[in-house]
Amino acid sequence: MNENNKLHHQPDPYVETRVESLLSQMTLGEKVGQLVLENAFAPIDWADVIQRQKEAEERGEVFKIDLLPNPVAVEHARQGLISAINSADLQINNQLQRAAVEESRLHIPLLVGHDVIHGFRTVFPIPLAEASTWNPELLERAALCAASEAATVGINWIYAPMVDIARDPRWGRIAEGAGEDPFVGRAMAEAHTRGFQSTDLPAGRRIAACAKHYVGYGAAEAGRDYNTVDISERTLRDVYLPPFKAAFDTGARSTMSSFNEIGGVPGTSNPFLLRTILREEWGWQGVVVSDFNAIGELVQHGVAKDLREAARLSILAGVDIDMESGAYARHLAQLVENHSVPLEIVDEAVRRVLKLKFNLGLFDNPYVDKDLSGKYILNPEFRSLALDVARQSMVLLKNSQTVLPLQTGKSRIALIGPLADNHSDLLGTWAITGQAADVETVYDGLKQYLEDADIVYTQGCSISGKEQEDFSSAVSAAQNADMVVLVIGEGADMSGEAHSRVYLGLPGRQQELVNVLAQTGKPIIAVLMCGRPLVVPELAEKVDALLVAWHGGIRAGQAVADILFGAFNPSGKLTASWPRAEGQIPVYYAHKSTGRPAEGSGTKQYHEPFRSTYLDETNAPLFAFGEGLSYTQFDYSQLKVLTPVVPLDGVLKVSAVLKNTGNLPGVEVAQLYVRDLIGSVTRPVRELKGFQRVALQPGEERQVFFDVVVSDLGFHGQDNTYRVEPGEFQLWVAPDSTSGLEGRFEIR
Repeated sequence: MNENNKLHHQPDPYVETRVESLLSQMTLGEKVGQLVLENAFAPIDWADVIQRQKEAEERGEVFKIDLLPNPVAVEHARQGLISAINSADLQINNQLQRAAVEESRLHIPLLVGHDVIHGFRTVFPIPLAEASTWNPELLERAALCAASEAATVGINWIYAPMVDIARDPRWGRIAEGAGEDPFVGRAMAEAHTRGFQSTDLPAGRRIAACAKHYVGYGAAEAGRDYNTVDISERTLRDVYLPPFKAAFDTGARSTMSSFNEIGGVPGTSNPFLLRTILREEWGWQGVVVSDFNAIGELVQHGVAKDLREAARLSILAGVDIDMESGAYARHLAQLVENHSVPLEIVDEAVRRVLKLKFNLGLFDNPYVDKDLSGKYILNPEFRSLALDVARQSMVLLKNSQTVLPLQTGKSRIALIGPLADNHSDLLGTWAITGQAADVETVYDGLKQYLEDADIVYTQGCSISGKEQEDFSSAVSAAQNADMVVLVIGEGADMSGEAHSRVYLGLPGRQQELVNVLAQTGKPIIAVLMCGRPLVVPELAEKVDALLVAWHGGIRAGQAVADILFGAFNPSGKLTASWPRAEGQIPVYYAHKSTGRPAEGSGTKQYHEPFRSTYLDETNAPLFAFGEGLSYTQFDYSQLKVLTPVVPLDGVLKVSAVLKNTGNLPGVEVAQLYVRDLIGSVTRPVRELKGFQRVALQPGEERQVFFDVVVSDLGFHGQDNTYRVEPGEFQLWVAPDSTSGLEGRFEIR
């Protein structure tokens, strides 16, 4: 058990005593106050803020919102009637902490929460891109960097990691998670939790991670945010819950209940999720916070008559802290007084909140030195790390005739596209505290390799505009260059929360731009920046190389240039399948066979095979889970199933030889997949059970070993209890989810 886990599972007698002492002194109103989260800021005219931010970016200036403390929150802090605030402003955080610690009756400090999703001021690639590194150790360092910066402004609670499994790229929040696979999701949940909750934060600060959104949010029908979720309990347990369990086992101190319902019961009023699974089955003792106004939204869901009833349902279900709905503040005390809610339920929630505050050291160290941030914000180490993550996250999906890597001094490049010299959109979704002025664009990156005279830049078109575009300048630039670097894709505001899309092709007239440039006959290298898998078969066909750069954060431009010119050999691999058409969605590698599989005998009726296929398109994605190219080549051979027969309490051991057969050093992500051939319930055609990043010099070969504990090869059976069933299995050691060396083993 790691150090973080001990904070949950091994009670500290000193903390327990102090919590009980405080609890015994608290009035009912003060107890309720410990379960209330308010906004720290006075009301803001966001339309005006957005406009002024755009104007500042156009001038190349750093933009800062003029924030004032919320006078209601300040007064409530003095009275001990709030427990937590949302804020990333040091001055306001210290002011509210002083009101709570020095002026309230019991001197209880505040939790200070914020959405630090993929970096604070040093903005890293979006989490979906980060997952494409397949490098948990690197991402743990990135999360530590984010936590270090956040801690310097008084944040002690990060609303991350988002560990929702997402198999529908129409859902904008796929950008915030690790993709479609529970195994990858678990690895990334563990890495981010360790990084956020590191004990190496500045000045001894501590931060609580918050695994979200518990649970099933990524399965929203039609990929529409906040929409209904209706999945089986088995799918819930086998696919959507494992990353949460991994985060909690790693020590995550909090979780956030989700907006969505599952099977008719909203996550915020769901005792099966919040009590039966979370508390009784898993024994987890962390804090549950609602998502923003999720308690109030129980009225819109139609399960609560009013805010009072919403408060009752949520506290009984197991939500400890109400984020900004006002339900607990207005109604919880009265609900206790009229015996609609047992006081013991409230006391248990308060205990969890107080324990969290003690474990974070807030009673001893509530304030932050205003000079602390100067040592950490955007320091060289963090910027270097952001570059490393960006380079490892980018996925090369096409490289016809080895057009890449480019050679310096031998080419004149036409740099074209609405994202080629764009600062703000490279930050991506949920980069709240990021600054566009910190971003290096692709234009900036190319200038590190080429003379100004060798780069002809033109925007070509806008990102999403539908107006008639004049592509003449782009065509002229292409005709007067040796090749085209075309930087296209989505804007930052096209993915993330409440940014679902029905059409996943290139927005606006960007595909028309591609088509026009293709007619020039010049080689085209497409750099695709996006927050989700896109539907781009026409793009992939018409360009010579395709590099998915995602929304890559502040060092994205330099990372792109380093890859294009071969200073870095791409190693990223997809963690979410890319559809050929929206009609395929959801498309994911771990699908079921069905009784009439697409590949196989099927059933003949009327002299034609009737199978689970489309009339007008293949079942296969355009780009598969696990796919990604390198500038070198790797050969897989000599598969050995070292334990062909494995006992139920044993370990599956597999090896294969991986060789770099190309001319450049490179990193390959070797992947282990397994299929349970016969089960009491149907099983996926493949499931990822291991991966390794292997660095090889040209000509070098290495034996790669995978060890899988047999208990990890189970599933939830007909009674929804977890089991491992004896029988025969297939396995593959592979470069992606569609190929590989095949072997077999048996569990007895």
